Amino acid sequence: MEFNVKPGMSFTATQVVVYEDTAAKYGSGLIEVYATPAMIALMENAALKTVYSHLPEGYNTVGFEINVRHLKPTPIGMKVECTATLKEVDNKKLIFQVVAHDEEGKIGEGTHIRYIINTQKFLEKYTFKK
Repeated sequence: MEFNVKPGMSFTATQVVVYEDTAAKYGSGLIEVYATPAMIALMENAALKTVYSHLPEGYNTVGFEINVRHLKPTPIGMKVECTATLKEVDNKKLIFQVVAHDEEGKIGEGTHIRYIINTQKFLEKYTFKK
């Protein structure tokens, strides 16, 4: 099956940092600044939204690999934007460049790989029985 996704597509996700987004809350650090896991989640969300509306009904994407650098801290109350740009499409494999900025400049950058999946088949294959 061919998918209507092409290199060059992009999406920017935005959020304002709140306490729940901090390293202190995540447990990834002890300081009340924007947590690396929160930045990664925003990057993944931007990548997902770059392509999701272009997929056929019943299809989705899942994150597979992320390689990022968190360059500087962002305080509570500051806005963060992350732009994901689709750089390469290899059948169901999607490679994104992700870049995050706060109101003072770049805070993170890297690459993210997602795979296109048939949601129902994926859930049937990976549903864990209790």
